[in-house]
Amino acid sequence: MTAATDRYKWTALFICTLGVLMATIDASITMIALPDIFRGIHIDPLQPGNSFYLLWMILGFLVVTSVLVVSLGRIGDIYGRVRIYNLGFAVFTLFSLMLTVTWNSGHAAGIYLIVMRLFQGIGAAMLIANSSAILTDAFPANQRGMALGINQAAAFSGTFLGLVLGGVLAPINWRLIFLVSVPIGLFATVWGYLRLRELAEKHHAKLDIWGNLTFAAGLVLIMIGLTYGIEPYGGHSMGWSGPAVIGELGGGLALIAAFCVIETRVPEPMFRLQLFRIRAFTAGVLASFLAALARGGLMFTLIIWLQGIWLPRHGVSFADTPLKAGLAMLPLTFGFLIAGPLSGILSDRFGARLFATGGMIGTAVFFGVLELVPMDFSYPMFAVLLFVIGLTMASFGSPNRAAVMNALPARHRGAGSGMNSTFQNSAQVLSIGMFFTLMIVGLSSALPSSLYHGLVSQGVPAPVAHHVSHLPPVSTLFAAFLGYNPIQHLVGPHVLAGLTTHQQAVLSSRTFFPNVISGPFRTGLHAALDPAIVVSLLAAWASWTRGGKYHYTEPGEVATLSIDAVEAA
Repeated sequence: MTAATDRYKWTALFICTLGVLMATIDASITMIALPDIFRGIHIDPLQPGNSFYLLWMILGFLVVTSVLVVSLGRIGDIYGRVRIYNLGFAVFTLFSLMLTVTWNSGHAAGIYLIVMRLFQGIGAAMLIANSSAILTDAFPANQRGMALGINQAAAFSGTFLGLVLGGVLAPINWRLIFLVSVPIGLFATVWGYLRLRELAEKHHAKLDIWGNLTFAAGLVLIMIGLTYGIEPYGGHSMGWSGPAVIGELGGGLALIAAFCVIETRVPEPMFRLQLFRIRAFTAGVLASFLAALARGGLMFTLIIWLQGIWLPRHGVSFADTPLKAGLAMLPLTFGFLIAGPLSGILSDRFGARLFATGGMIGTAVFFGVLELVPMDFSYPMFAVLLFVIGLTMASFGSPNRAAVMNALPARHRGAGSGMNSTFQNSAQVLSIGMFFTLMIVGLSSALPSSLYHGLVSQGVPAPVAHHVSHLPPVSTLFAAFLGYNPIQHLVGPHVLAGLTTHQQAVLSSRTFFPNVISGPFRTGLHAALDPAIVVSLLAAWASWTRGGKYHYTEPGEVATLSIDAVEAA
């Protein structure tokens, strides 16, 4: 390797890691900032009919990246990965700027922000789809685990750093959460155009138009169905039985089935189904999907736990809980930052199988430990647990991503990376739906009685208490998630005004709602974590089936592989 090549690989690592870090930070930065955003544009997200803005501000970005990463990875294989990656930085930066110049208020501003977030997600998808392929091209096989480990650690960490940045910047001015990406994006766009170069051979081919259309439409319908499945419908606490949700899920599955048929009949398919003949690739992608399914909704669950129960009990006002929740989750990020690069370096030497499998087994074990944690826990103990969970998750993620990329032929690295990202991102959306659904099922069994008796004991009229206690639990979860005092919001100022000063003080206090919801939340938490433990163990099984250390070699090249690796090929 020449000195110029050695310098270039570190340049590529820095630029690609910066891109993935920006994309993942912006995927989560709005979660903590939502109360300030909605106050700034004068929308009450908890009013009936306004949950559309809440759900799509959270999930719209993720839906777009899930839908487009395969197509954009495939386009990168055809027209140049660096070209698409650099264009992604430019698109991401432009729409980050557009998000800061909202001049409307109310519903018009809400629609504008959602549309701009969707376009920002297109830029993020360009970055995510091609970063792993660019790094795989730039680094030799014996250093890819380290490079992709750093890249993956940045991706994991960005999700949680976004919570902190959102909490710090949004109270100053909500526009800052988008503006902060603009100077970084401008710098990275210019530097990327000047310093990144194409190392892979371009393979010109026709775009699979029908494959792209059926895949995108099918995945969008499925994700819309999953998003609205957790919303109330009619007299039900969730919308899974609603005709619209059933139609969206059924139509999406039908289009995905049509997509699979199309991909077997076109000469240059978007989704390279033949890549699934490579056992190491198939096992890695399946493990990625299952791991994301197990952990994707965990962040929302922890945020609700911290904001709705633990922080108010410890003297933090509901308005300040979003920032404090982001800070409280930093140990998880530290675990990612330590284990990501380290496990990647070790997997370069020993292979991914042991580390990725052990990481998911460890994740399952510590999810079980999380079920034993009391609602009013000791924070140092909780911080250590979060740190260890971060270590185990990153011990899986970095080696698994490196193993997936090492298993791919050079000409299909963009498409293969996009396929892996699509499975992973789609599983995150599915996981959010799964966690919320199971949490709501658990809450529905215990929350009405607990809330009713708590309200009546403080003088709330029985009819009002009955109405509030039988509101869909998702309303309570969203209120806690947004940093509102749920009791003040659900009971309403007119009812509170009719109570004694003492009763008003009790209902509006920082302890009433946490005490009422703690028992039902614990039931819901167990209902969500039990399947997450099972899915984590399935991810460990999938990871183990990959075989030993394996690097794909082009026909005619001489490879040095272990016996297990030859079997894996």
